[in-house]
Amino acid sequence: MTAGIATPSSSMEQDTSPPPALSTTQQVLLACGIISALLYTAMLVIVPMFWEGYSSASQSVSELSAIDAPTRSLWVLLGIVWTVLYGVFGWGVWLSARSNRALRVVGAVIIVAAITGLFWPPMHQREVLAAGGGTLTDTLHLVWTAVNGVFALLAMGIGAAAFGRRFRLYSIATMVILLAAGALTSVDAPRIDANLPTPWMGIWERVNIGVWLLWVVALAVMLLGRPMPHGSRHTGARPPGARGNSG
Repeated sequence: MTAGIATPSSSMEQDTSPPPALSTTQQVLLACGIISALLYTAMLVIVPMFWEGYSSASQSVSELSAIDAPTRSLWVLLGIVWTVLYGVFGWGVWLSARSNRALRVVGAVIIVAAITGLFWPPMHQREVLAAGGGTLTDTLHLVWTAVNGVFALLAMGIGAAAFGRRFRLYSIATMVILLAAGALTSVDAPRIDANLPTPWMGIWERVNIGVWLLWVVALAVMLLGRPMPHGSRHTGARPPGARGNSG
């Protein structure tokens, strides 16, 4: 089996014409995935510089946008730009999927994740939480965080079925790292509410985010690097190894 997006059915006539190249619009939309990853990386590096005393190693990313945090306005502004780019990338994945149902679902998941992210409730700062000042927005922030993690895993899991063996193994490895780093991050999460030290939390969370951003870039590069096959009913094209939407 090749690493192609789709394999013609051996029982039907094969389409030997070259597959159409991605349109300029599709290429731009897919490139937004790479740009969004670069922007988020820049946000992780630059925004903390505007908060004296903030530690990227021991503090969570969410604290950069916490209520009354000195970096909240900047993070929210850049976060909106990032979210739009990420959603546009999802639209590009959807348009580029053609007959590949797995990729179409991945595009839809990314779009839904981006829309949901626009309404992400903020948390309060540690001192406020420790003093009992937490409100409903803090609970909803945790809910949004969990849902976002599900969206990321869902996109990776379904996306793993869209390409060949190497991308599938890469996606599985990414999911394992994401789950492990997420588990390590969650261990320290209760200590935030008590305003206790969390010396490694920022590192685990950034590993979590980093492997996810790399996967987004990898998906964009895979789609940009090869033209998609015809979605003709005469080819019987479908994702290799796919069984419904689960792959």
